[in-house]
Amino acid sequence: MVTDLARSEAEVRMFEVLNESIGAEAPVSEVASARPQFVVASLFAGIGGFDIAFESAGAAVAVQCELDPFCRSVLRRHWPKAKLINDITVADPRDLAEANLWTAGFPCQDVSLARGSHGRTGLKGTQTSLFFKLVELLDDQQPEVLVLENVVGLLNSHKGCDFAIILRELTRRGYAVSWRVLNARYFGTPQSRSRVFMVAWKGDFRRAVASLFEAEAGAKVGSARTGFITPTIHKKTGAIVPEVAYCVAATSGRHTGNDWARSYISYSGRVRRPTASESERLQGFEAGWTIPGNDYRAPIRGIDSERYHAVGNAVAVPVVKWVADRIIKAKGLRSKPAPSDIAKAALAMAPDLQKGAETLSFDDIMDEVDGGTFAYRWKGCGLAVGDLILEGATAPAPSSEIPSKFVQLLDNEVPDERYFLTANAAVGILRRADAVGRTLFAPMRSALECLVGGKASPSSVPVEKSGDTFAKARIRSPSTEQRATLKRTRGGTDRALSVSC
Repeated sequence: MVTDLARSEAEVRMFEVLNESIGAEAPVSEVASARPQFVVASLFAGIGGFDIAFESAGAAVAVQCELDPFCRSVLRRHWPKAKLINDITVADPRDLAEANLWTAGFPCQDVSLARGSHGRTGLKGTQTSLFFKLVELLDDQQPEVLVLENVVGLLNSHKGCDFAIILRELTRRGYAVSWRVLNARYFGTPQSRSRVFMVAWKGDFRRAVASLFEAEAGAKVGSARTGFITPTIHKKTGAIVPEVAYCVAATSGRHTGNDWARSYISYSGRVRRPTASESERLQGFEAGWTIPGNDYRAPIRGIDSERYHAVGNAVAVPVVKWVADRIIKAKGLRSKPAPSDIAKAALAMAPDLQKGAETLSFDDIMDEVDGGTFAYRWKGCGLAVGDLILEGATAPAPSSEIPSKFVQLLDNEVPDERYFLTANAAVGILRRADAVGRTLFAPMRSALECLVGGKASPSSVPVEKSGDTFAKARIRSPSTEQRATLKRTRGGTDRALSVSC
């Protein structure tokens, strides 16, 4: 493994690549067969989230395709023997011939709700339309399994037309496609990150169903809000965070007060953004995973922005690991002739499909889809095979929720001052939160107001202009906030938590 520890942060450790077939030593190699059941081609590979998960399940990564130079350097460091393709638009299908399982977290920019007023161009956009290049490669190679991941906005992009087109393009090529919305917070990584996963098996609906659905219904989860407002304290540093973080975003890492919806870490009178290593852990990577190799020329300002951006674009590894384990088990299912009633058979296999189950037909909807008059709100899970579409309303969690807490992933030392917010940024966050009626995590609000009160008055601190108009700031005095307490339960005993300046 090629690495450059001289440029790494203090907590960066050396990593062992999981599969012996690509030239590293790892525990999984000791138990894996010489010929793994699946050889993986990782398209839109990013920093290798799919790759880690499938290797841990016993697969071998043979090919990776990634355009971004920073991400390519990270991939080379961890998979020095894998074939690395730079651009999917000019990829030679023969380069993928060895792989019988393809993964693709294809670009989400054109369907993401985060685009807001910029609009969503969907499958017509320059990024998300790369799905059609993927389809061209499928026509040539026809892998046994295809695993896709994207933002939940894909389900309603262009009033549901885009998702219908994706299902049709795969089923008309002989694939049975299951899909399900899964939230990372229930799979062992404490961030609220809902994504739609799709698993397409060539000519096998049972394996498609088994890849995303269990024989037991998904766990009934509690109030999602509770995790965002329940405080926990880091024993070594005194940092205060909610139990669950917001979704890790593909941002530069700069905090100018324009975004109150990121995850922050609070102290007495101070607030900071997560470090790159903490963001890596939130996505299920080891700390330091995104340190590039010697081939990458780092800018003078450092590589934090590249690391944040790459991590935010990645998949949550624990979720993919759950999917990968199910795909490996599904491979072992005995093949059977398709029954006369596929919907009935699928419902018997997957209780999660039974809730609110409905069926549609491609013959009935595709004229409207092609004509642009189709309007449909796709449900959170389903199966498409042949002309049949079966939908249900599923839980976003596995049958047994895997607990985790944000506080467990924090660094054990207080980081450099550059990670902490300025008074100017604090004012911006408070103003924007108040303008939209957002209730901030109470310890964070208290710390922000202490920061503002100790540095400058809200009216005197300028906020970066962004073209937005904000309501008058409603900033309470620090003394008022100091008197507020939050009760939390630890070991069955109520304990008051207060934050002072």
